[in-house]
Amino acid sequence: MSLLPRWEYMTDDAKAIAKRVVISTFVLFLSLWVIRALIPWVIVALLGYWVFKWLSTSN
Repeated sequence: MSLLPRWEYMTDDAKAIAKRVVISTFVLFLSLWVIRALIPWVIVALLGYWVFKWLSTSN
């Protein structure tokens, strides 16, 4: 049994739209996963930059 039982009855345009939606959803979730992994590093880098700037201007 196929995953989408009506796939063979869909028009080519409907199949193309369905494929684009699946690919777009995959890319969205992949980019959210990568951004979620990088957010802590961005915060640490910003804090380090601010501390460096604060220490360099205090002298």
